[in-house]
Parts: sequence; structure tokens; C-alpha cells
Amino acid sequence: MSVSDRWLLPDGVEELLPPQAAVVEDMRRQLIDLYQRWGYELVTPPLIEYLDSLLTGAGHDLDLQTIKITDQLTGRLMGIRADMTPQAARIDARGARANGGVNRLCYLGSVLHAVPAHMLTSRTPIQAGCELYGQADVSADIEVISLMLESLRTVGISHIHVELAQVGVYRALIAKAGLNEAMEKQLFDALRRKSIPDIEELAANAVADPQVAEMIRRLPRLAGGREILDQARALFDGTEAEVLAGLDTMEQVAEALEKRFPEVEFYFDFCELRGYNYHTGLVFAAYAEGYGQAIAQGGRYDGAGAVFGVSRPATGFSLDVKALLRMAETLPELPCNGILAPAGDEPGLWNKIQELRRRETVIQLLPGQPREEVIGRCDRELVLVGDDWQVKPLG
Repeated sequence: MSVSDRWLLPDGVEELLPPQAAVVEDMRRQLIDLYQRWGYELVTPPLIEYLDSLLTGAGHDLDLQTIKITDQLTGRLMGIRADMTPQAARIDARGARANGGVNRLCYLGSVLHAVPAHMLTSRTPIQAGCELYGQADVSADIEVISLMLESLRTVGISHIHVELAQVGVYRALIAKAGLNEAMEKQLFDALRRKSIPDIEELAANAVADPQVAEMIRRLPRLAGGREILDQARALFDGTEAEVLAGLDTMEQVAEALEKRFPEVEFYFDFCELRGYNYHTGLVFAAYAEGYGQAIAQGGRYDGAGAVFGVSRPATGFSLDVKALLRMAETLPELPCNGILAPAGDEPGLWNKIQELRRRETVIQLLPGQPREEVIGRCDRELVLVGDDWQVKPLG
């Protein structure tokens, strides 16, 4: 390996330098403070866990994103977390055995992806998120989406639109269609791509019930504003109760959020099946102008704790702080409000520096260090006036 190669980082892996690192740290503090003001308690799951715990109930997609290693102490397979949501579900399940009731958890930390989720993302996101356990009705969905939007507002993201979808509707239709596993996978793939010819062919050839086939054929066209919910009600009228319940949930959530966030545009899409192997009901994602992918997303995943012995209603969201950083139009300059202190150990100098550092930034020169190296960070300096060290404007 050449000297130049030693500087290279793996594809999709980057480091944060000044001032980006300072901006991310400021976002981190703002988000954690926000979540705690809403009553969400901070948890810090481990970076690595045994694989059978880390991926339990998490679905195939997360398995593909998780980097596996062997524990040299036990020989068991471990995974480096790619998403903290399953870890939060495990933490909730452990506490729910004793306490039950509603539980609000938040987290913020690095995760690692085996491959980038898409071209615009890092393999080392900084994931922030909130999870609400123990509340099955729409009030939990409304709170979680509201907090997601407040998160984006807090860090200065504007011009947001939110996409609402309903995995439960698709699950109910597929159960009624009676497809075999291979046909179900083909239909799922066609719906994700919104390939109308493929969907129509599969519905015609693989679905015996003509009413269900027509509903599946119409799914790609159920995308747009609030009028889409009326079209969906007309299409699904008289069908399974869980389908109609899913529509009720979408409508109630949309009405509540439109009142709280009148500036946000809401969009409905019955072909959006994000997290289908994991989510169980309402799913949602936030988008912003100038960024082609979701900047925050989440949804219902009821029963995720069942594998840990406690089946609980659950909903939550997560976002990538690095993605928010990339959306910033300009980055702030490094602060120029520090105090420059001279090198040396003259009487009283150290004590004065320590006193000032309780409330100010003080950069003390090292012996032989030129002032020019730090002068851009300082607007004042510490000078000796008689026997007293005083702060003066930088001369």
C-alpha cells in the first residue's frame, strides 16, 4: 500500500471535519433536547450485538445491510447495528415485563450499512429517532409524525411534504388474493416499481377473485392529495374491515397533522410499501426540496417485541443527521470569539485562563507557536497590565 492509499477511506465512509463536525454536534444537541422536552427518554444501545438478537423480527432488508463478524470470545456471530429501532424494541420489551404502559424512547448514534441505501447516502449514517410503545390508536401515530416534523423544523429544514401510506391495506388484499409465495414476490416488486402492465398481468392471471384483482390493478393510481382517500373508499367499499380501518387511520392522521402543520403538504400513495417485511400499518416519510430521497421516515411495527416475550403496539421514526447536514445551503464559519492567551507560566496566568474557560473559549499558544495559527479563532487577547492579567481587544 502506498502512502497516498493510506489516506483513503472505504467507499461510502467519510469523516466530519471542521466546521461540519460542529454543525452536526449542534444538531445532535438540539434534537436530544427536543425529544426530552416531549418526554422521550434517551437510550444508548450497543454498537454490536449477537446477530440472533439484533435481527430478530427485523426483516430481510436489514439483514442485508448488517455487517457480520465472529465474536472471538464465544465464537458466536455478531452484527454491527444498521438500525437502532430493533434495539429500542428489545429495550422496551425488557422494561415492559415489569412496567407495561406507554413507553417513549429516543436515541442518537452512528450505525453502519453494508452498502449505501442509495447514491445520496453514507454507509455510516448518524441515526436519530424516537419510538413510542404501548399505544395502539392513532394518537401515537399523530404524536410521532408531529415530532418528526418538529425535528426537521428545529434544525432548519423547510418546504417539507409528507407521504402517508398504509402497508396494512396491501397485507389485507394479498391475504384475500391467495397468491403463492413466488407470485406474491412478483406482485410486490411490480407495485414497488409501479409497473402498471406487470401489475395488470399478474392481477389477471394470478388472482381468482375479480373484485380483489380490480383493487390490486387500481393501487398504482391511488396516489395524490386528499381526494385519493375518497377514491380509495369507493374502491374498497364493502371489503375487509382491516382495509377500511387502515383508511380511517390515514384520514384521522392527515386531518390532525394538517391542523398542526398547515404549511406541510401531504401526499398519499397506496403503492408505497417501504419496510413491508417489518411495518404493519401506517408508514410515512418526509421529503424536502432539493433532496431526492426521504430525509425522515417511519411507521407502525406492532408486535415487534413479541420475539422478546412481550408483544406491544409500536410506532416511531428515524432520520440521518448527516443527510440534514448535506441539505444545509451554507455552513457557518468557525467561531471568532475566543481569547488568545500567551505561552508561558507567568504568575497568575494559568489561574486566569482557567477562570475564563468556565464561560469562554481560551486558546493558549504553545512555546514557539506563531500567533497567526490561531488568530482567526480569536477576537480578544489576554495581556498583562501591571500585575493583572486582563482581556483586551486583539491588537
